[in-house]
Amino acid sequence: MFQPLTALEAIRIAVADPGDTRQAFRIADALSFNTPQRMRRRFRKDDTGGRLLARRDDVLSVLVDRARLEAMPEGSLGRAYLRFLDSEGITAAGLVEASKAGAREGADEHAEVKYVRDRMRDTHDLWHTVTGYRGDLLGEAALLAFTFAQTGHPGIGFLAGVGAALADIPGTRRFIAQGFARGRRARWLPATDWVALLPRPLDEVRRELGIDVVPVYEPVYPPRAAHMAA
Repeated sequence: MFQPLTALEAIRIAVADPGDTRQAFRIADALSFNTPQRMRRRFRKDDTGGRLLARRDDVLSVLVDRARLEAMPEGSLGRAYLRFLDSEGITAAGLVEASKAGAREGADEHAEVKYVRDRMRDTHDLWHTVTGYRGDLLGEAALLAFTFAQTGHPGIGFLAGVGAALADIPGTRRFIAQGFARGRRARWLPATDWVALLPRPLDEVRRELGIDVVPVYEPVYPPRAAHMAA
């Protein structure tokens, strides 16, 4: 899928309001080309990915079950994920709503392709949790670079590049580039069985996934969006 006019319009809105998450979904969707189909093929070649496609387990239903996550051991990925959501003031369901508002709904999309697309969306904040990137502008840009290294998604790569190009804080471009390098070194995260990993210690999960040193940095958040100020 390639819709440059849609991408340009979304870029214009995002520049005016960096906190409008919907535009990131619009841009990524408009510049996705054949990435979802290509990722589906890789899922099918991966042992865990093949099992996930066969089961099509609903990871979102687990991620929105706060009681289930709170019952997991202290220090687990599940508890760390909850802390990330709480610290950013977000929810797993909120990300779904933003994506539906910003991305195309393909009625004719293959069921496995849709599953892969939805799974990438639903696990985005798990990627934040295991990589150590916050939900601020720098953390999002670095995670986009990490994700581009993992998926080769042109839209994601474009968003990471825009983040680097617009960076005016010393060291930001290097920080984003390090995100890409971390993504290249890590195991392929899209086909990870996250539900099985949630109860396990976060440090152990990071080692298993090949996630190296968690970055320490000062988060930079955008000004409160104009449409949220009223």
